[in-house]
Amino acid sequence: MRTTLDIPESLINDGLKVTHMKTKTALIKTALKELIRKHTISELKNYQGKVDLNIDLDQLRERKQ
Repeated sequence: MRTTLDIPESLINDGLKVTHMKTKTALIKTALKELIRKHTISELKNYQGKVDLNIDLDQLRERKQ
């Protein structure tokens, strides 16, 4: 999908320098993926300590054998 964006050139140049990427497209794709990954991790952290799985690790290990 083609999209026109108004992004400061200095921001693009800094991003290209930091990541050593060759294209603006690769930079933008990577930045969006990283933003989504961080958001997903943040959402998962909300469940920390709230999910009780009652897992018996010894029983799971026996099933693999």
